[in-house]
Amino acid sequence: MKFVISTQELNYLINKIQNVVSQKPTIPILSNFLIEAGNDELVLTATDLTVGIRCSTDAQILEEGSTTLPAKRLAQLMRELTTPNVEISTNSHEVTSVVAGTSRFKLNGMSKQEFPHLPDLSQAHTFHIPQALLKDLLYRTSFAVSKEDNRYVLTGILMHIANGQVTFVGTDGKRLARAYAPIAIDSDLSSQSIIPLKAVEEVLKNLTEEGDIKISLMQDKIAFEANQTHILTKLLAGDYPDVNRVIPEHSDIVIALHREELMTLLRQVSLFTADNNHSVRFTFTDGELKLTANTMEIGEGQVGMPVNYQGPKLEIAFNPGFFLDILRHCREETVSIGLTDAYNPGLMTDGEQLIPPNKASPLFVIMPMRLSED
Repeated sequence: MKFVISTQELNYLINKIQNVVSQKPTIPILSNFLIEAGNDELVLTATDLTVGIRCSTDAQILEEGSTTLPAKRLAQLMRELTTPNVEISTNSHEVTSVVAGTSRFKLNGMSKQEFPHLPDLSQAHTFHIPQALLKDLLYRTSFAVSKEDNRYVLTGILMHIANGQVTFVGTDGKRLARAYAPIAIDSDLSSQSIIPLKAVEEVLKNLTEEGDIKISLMQDKIAFEANQTHILTKLLAGDYPDVNRVIPEHSDIVIALHREELMTLLRQVSLFTADNNHSVRFTFTDGELKLTANTMEIGEGQVGMPVNYQGPKLEIAFNPGFFLDILRHCREETVSIGLTDAYNPGLMTDGEQLIPPNKASPLFVIMPMRLSED
């Protein structure tokens, strides 16, 4: 194998796939990139046996062939090179030479034969979604996915297809995010898949605002293909909880809040929450919202803002970090929050519309925390 490629372009390909490489691989070959040169094209592949990613680019191929090289070492070396182009060649003993100007390096690799094959998806059901739409749906929901392994299915994002509509849901049991959109797909197709968060993050990283992405779906795996990049992942096994049971069907009180102002005040008052008690009290009175945090170790913070609320005093406590996460994944100037009392979940939407409340997209649910005594 021998090829010449722009150093910048090779760095771009490596950056696309290096996060998939496992830090503690179960077999040594998984710490390597697979590099294949042929048909005037260079293809790089990485996998951790759950998520695999392959990307390609045009290159000057002088001799076709393949090898695998240590991912971390190759990435570090390429970042340090300053020449515009690099020449890479591999001999029959899997020793790869890297020539950049007057600099020469040799990397010991392993044979392609030991590298796992990415699964065949030729029998998969395929459909297309605009990249910008998928990017928005995943952005609105993936932040709420659980980062802990104690509830395995919650470490992935639910993709539900039914009636010509795709719905994504992320939850960790304390907050929930849901977004949906109609797509050009057979209305008879119905499926429910749980996509690992690691794969979702790789898909998000590779999406652009233009063109479509091809999705190939099988019972136990899914693939995303766009921008000369192919991301394939095994799906998580298990039953996702029925999220409709935790989404309030109606809210007694609906309040519009200025998003940026609320974010600023929440960041201020959250400085007065303790590590073991991330709780901020929301107190609604006529025309005003007060946010209060009080801890023995730190002190007390209290801030306020005008709101369009008229009615009896209402107090409820929320985790400020979770609340801020939701506000960061909204885009409108105002958000709407629907409340019933201090014990039932809060329902949030992006913008002032909360009608009907449980049908909005995107929709966010946040569980209340126990109100501490004054």
